[in-house]
Amino acid sequence: MLALERRNQILEKLQKEKRVVVSDLSRFYSVSEETIRRDLEKLEKQGHATKSYGGAVYKDDISIDLPFNIRKNQNVAGKQRMAKIAASLINDGDHIFLDASSTAVFVAKAIKDKERLTVVTNSMEVLLELSDVTGWNIISTGGVMREGYLAFLGSMTEEAFRSCHVEKAVFSCKAINQEWGIMESQEVFAYLKKAMIRSSRESFLLVDSSKFNQTAFVETGDIRQISKIITDIRPSDSWLDYFKDLGVECLYPENAGGKEGEYR
Repeated sequence: MLALERRNQILEKLQKEKRVVVSDLSRFYSVSEETIRRDLEKLEKQGHATKSYGGAVYKDDISIDLPFNIRKNQNVAGKQRMAKIAASLINDGDHIFLDASSTAVFVAKAIKDKERLTVVTNSMEVLLELSDVTGWNIISTGGVMREGYLAFLGSMTEEAFRSCHVEKAVFSCKAINQEWGIMESQEVFAYLKKAMIRSSRESFLLVDSSKFNQTAFVETGDIRQISKIITDIRPSDSWLDYFKDLGVECLYPENAGGKEGEYR
């Protein structure tokens, strides 16, 4: 097993159990305790863990980006519900943007029964997911691939989004806040999503319930710029009133044109 794969598995275990023990991990992976300590040091430097005597505890910090392979396994049911709602808004022949969020991969899965779509994406996972469809135009933005994100980033990517004009942009974010709006953990993600919003007729923000009332490092945009907010469960009354005041439609399983159970 590669060291990166082992560290990702340890991080998943930390997320679930909140604490790991060096001796247990050493036995499980058949490596030395010193190797496990180096793994935990790496996770600590990345901001995911805090070393403790004989092990480490999970550092739950929304401002820290988890590796894509871990994010895609989080709240799978919620992402499937949001993806189904988003798919119902996409028509045959549409041109769409899909970002490099883990949620976008679920959207890609949900729209594979559509016809003649043009999809522009900076996500390697979305490209792989759609590699077997026929009759579509799949466009990669290109750019610089960053370790752990499975995404193309940078000025080339931003220019690709700016140069295209599509009916619908589908993307997620790190946090959503009534004071600061849509937020991202890094400037590079914020710039890309600003370009996606500017170059689309409609923009759909898919944001699960855990991201409401959170903050992140960079403001990405005003919620008024969004055509529809799609989430996995019914938001609080204060949030629904807030969206109504802004004139932004909020869709969730109970009000998205079907029985709630259809989205589970």
